[in-house]
Amino acid sequence: MIDAASVLSHARLVATVLALAPLALALGVDAARADGRMVAKYSLSVAGVEFGRGTFVVQASDSAYEISGTARITGLMRAVANGKGRAAARGALAGGRMVPRVYAMDAEADGKEESARIVMAAGAVKEMDVEPELKFYPDRVPVTDAVLKSVLDPVSGAFVYMAGTADMLSAAACQRVIPVFDGRQRYDIALTFQRIEQVKVEGYSGPAVVCGARYKPVAGHRPSRYTVKYMQDNKDVYAWLVPIAGTRLMAPFRVSVATMIGTAVLEAEAMEMQAVDGTLSVSAPKP
Repeated sequence: MIDAASVLSHARLVATVLALAPLALALGVDAARADGRMVAKYSLSVAGVEFGRGTFVVQASDSAYEISGTARITGLMRAVANGKGRAAARGALAGGRMVPRVYAMDAEADGKEESARIVMAAGAVKEMDVEPELKFYPDRVPVTDAVLKSVLDPVSGAFVYMAGTADMLSAAACQRVIPVFDGRQRYDIALTFQRIEQVKVEGYSGPAVVCGARYKPVAGHRPSRYTVKYMQDNKDVYAWLVPIAGTRLMAPFRVSVATMIGTAVLEAEAMEMQAVDGTLSVSAPKP
């Protein structure tokens, strides 16, 4: 049986996760040619109860991308937790992979504010400003320069780039390990192919590639923490990916994660996509 304290604690955890999720902040950047654009609205629920809502705005060409959006706690959960967040990333599509250049995040969960600014070059972290600073604990695995090479920020890491001309709706979409650094933790998300499934939502109807996902901490974590052990052993994490029209990027349609109080589901409620001929100009909605 789950007591009220456990529900409250977990609600706050989900609030923090939602606020830190890759659902975003607009960045002032030089314009670049855009071949595809998507505006997607998502809802987050845990055990069938709505926790929050968010929006992605994505634009990409054959050589660059920008991703932006917002997220906030909604529904009954606002009575026990409060959270909202903005984050964004921009970068290049080169050498068959996503190469982030700038990542920014601002979040507030239960009155506590957090922010991160990361500048990268050739996939390696060059500059970083994270508030508040990560607390020292003797058992925390140190984050070294050696593990901050060939990494993606969490916004970029939420998408899959399919280089070349191969079929995007294939097992190849899941045949990868996503190396992520969020300013505090360095971890890998290992994807494995499960199946192709038909999905339907306002703006998109068609196949989705379903991937299994495993969390593998690398640095910045505390191995003794129960939540770290739980997620490391969690085999019930899945992601449904769909292609963004006019691009070689695949977006999350649904993400399902087993938690201690039920399954958490981030799911698209609308996905407006279009192939375009213009410039990248991402404008995030207000949180």
